[in-house]
Amino acid sequence: MIRTLDQMEEKVLALKKKYRVAVAWAQDTNTIGAIYRAVNKGFIEAIMIGKSSEIIKTCKAEGVDEKLFKIIDVDNENRASLEAVRMSKNGEADIVMKGLIGTDKFLKAVMDKENGLMVPNAVLSYVGAMEIPSYHKLLFITDPAVIPFPDLDQKIAMAGYAIEMARKFGVEKPKLALIGTSEKMSRHFENSVDYAIMCKMADRDQIKNCVMDGPLDIFLACDKKSIEIKGVETPVNGEADILLFPSLESCNPFYKGLMLFANGELAGLIRGTEKPVIVMSRSESEKSKYYCIVLSCLMA
Repeated sequence: MIRTLDQMEEKVLALKKKYRVAVAWAQDTNTIGAIYRAVNKGFIEAIMIGKSSEIIKTCKAEGVDEKLFKIIDVDNENRASLEAVRMSKNGEADIVMKGLIGTDKFLKAVMDKENGLMVPNAVLSYVGAMEIPSYHKLLFITDPAVIPFPDLDQKIAMAGYAIEMARKFGVEKPKLALIGTSEKMSRHFENSVDYAIMCKMADRDQIKNCVMDGPLDIFLACDKKSIEIKGVETPVNGEADILLFPSLESCNPFYKGLMLFANGELAGLIRGTEKPVIVMSRSESEKSKYYCIVLSCLMA
């Protein structure tokens, strides 16, 4: 089982494969630093799409040899995204990555019905693997980036993507906690009904390869002492591998708070696409962007 993001890197390096990454609007410092690190490790080839003068300028300022990259000169961010997606669609790249462009503009190219990367009839969602110093294993979270208020079908898809990713890390039957404010069902929280349906689906193997329970609060999902104190019986038992949140507004602040205040690190990917798609906030660290590149290779 992969228990840390560095162990994920070791797994990818052991594959001894090289993946082509097309980066849209690639002239920002942290993206270039992350890509350069991955190129030096030997598992990617980088296609940097954007203003070539800006890319070269940033490389020189950071002491990066721009000759290690293939640079495609494009004069605006929308064209950069379209080119990155086109290259992936045509088999010229294995992975697409967002650079300095805004997420909404980037995803517009990814989701284009004719030329985008969406799997037909799939749900577009985001799954992240978090490494938190105070937790004894990696914690997978969904969805901090794409779906504002997922309906039942979207929650089922989110669960499926998270389970698939956890299994790639060697977690054969991940424990999935459906997160709420408490463990009590309540008509005041619409998610309670969706959670009840999902748990029954998991019981009947309609949602496969997981142990699922909810609603659960974060304590019951991730802290065995809270299980003992509250006396709540749950198969997740304070050992959650996956947290599925009821809204983007709850999941996004959760992961950002852990990164800012608890030294957490995140590797995340868009799911529901033909090829891995890396979407990170423009302010994310070089280290986090690097881990996303590693994850994309693991999931490719």
